[in-house]
Amino acid sequence: MIVLGIDPGLANLGLGLIEGDVRKARHLHHVCVTTESAWLMPRRLQYIHEEVSRLLAEYQPEAVAIEDQILRKQADVAFKVGQAFGVVQLACAQAGVPVHAYGPMQVKRSLVGTGRAEKEQVIYMVKATLGVRELFNNHAADALALALTHLAHAPMKARAAQLVT
Repeated sequence: MIVLGIDPGLANLGLGLIEGDVRKARHLHHVCVTTESAWLMPRRLQYIHEEVSRLLAEYQPEAVAIEDQILRKQADVAFKVGQAFGVVQLACAQAGVPVHAYGPMQVKRSLVGTGRAEKEQVIYMVKATLGVRELFNNHAADALALALTHLAHAPMKARAAQLVT
């Protein structure tokens, strides 16, 4: 299974692709897509859509795992991130790839064993699990963590879907 993890953001959008299953995952690609604050909003959203669509077409993942918590303390930031979140969802729908949302605590619990893990612990587990040695952007690390979380939850989701049908 190929999974694209996405850490949504307007200025910085993390993308991470992995392949495998819960026992053995392989790193395929990661990147942090950045948009300039000087760009008009439509251009920023178009760029995000293009980059996500390009990766979806190139790697053809079977699933997308995205962080679903949008900041609530700063309404203007939440609104901007929400727009990027919507553009990402649109690109996935256009590509026909199912989207699975995971909260930050769920990701931390899945990788580290506790929902209260520190960011450094999550990054360490991503690197250790995928054998990635280079230091990379925190947004890309979060995206890879989301993809790994989906690999851990995919078998359970598949069994639940079979029970429903």
